[in-house]
Amino acid sequence: MGNDLQQDSPMRVLIVEDSERLAGLVADVLKRDGHACDVAGTLSDAEVALRVADYDAVLLDLGLPDGDGVAWLKAQRRAGFDRAVLMLTARGALDDRIIGLDAGADDYLVKPAAMDEISARLRALLRRPGRRMNPILEVYGLQFDTASRRATFKHQPLDLSRLEANLLELLMRGAGSVVLRQKIETVLYDFDDEISPNAIDAVASRLRRRLKACGAGDCIHTLRGLGYLLEDRLQTQAAQP
Repeated sequence: MGNDLQQDSPMRVLIVEDSERLAGLVADVLKRDGHACDVAGTLSDAEVALRVADYDAVLLDLGLPDGDGVAWLKAQRRAGFDRAVLMLTARGALDDRIIGLDAGADDYLVKPAAMDEISARLRALLRRPGRRMNPILEVYGLQFDTASRRATFKHQPLDLSRLEANLLELLMRGAGSVVLRQKIETVLYDFDDEISPNAIDAVASRLRRRLKACGAGDCIHTLRGLGYLLEDRLQTQAAQP
């Protein structure tokens, strides 16, 4: 199961579940395979999380301490929330499944469910047309395959760690623009991770060294206090009239 999950781009998933044990099990499986997960035990906590971070998918229980997930999802959809939602609930009757799907869920899974199936359902949702961006990124001679998580520079392979690969993807998607530290932090780490003040700088430094070693030059630029910029300034200057 682990190898299959690693073939997909890293996800950031919000798990809305009041059972700490179940939420922890799901989060452990996803984190093991390189994905970022945050847990909200109530609907109000989920709303706060959605305002703070950008999620690829939401795993939603229905019976939460402060309300019903069906009504909450309806309100979120009316407000324009368009991310993938997998309902995971003990309500297994046909009518319950129909109500959940009609409320805006993309998929519906009845508890108890195998951890592998939950992960597979999430991956399937994110492979649906329109859910993913271009799987191959190319800029300044760099190429990044978001499916295989492999990067090359002029066809020369780059040996990157998970965090380095995630940072490179983020910088390539925003090539030519500053990617703010807060954005990098939300993509690379979970809310519960203990992040040292220089953690992002350390990842960027390692990535910069790997790019230089393969001949890509100094294309990662630090904007102190703001974030990072991926730009080949020599190439950019040469292209100017």
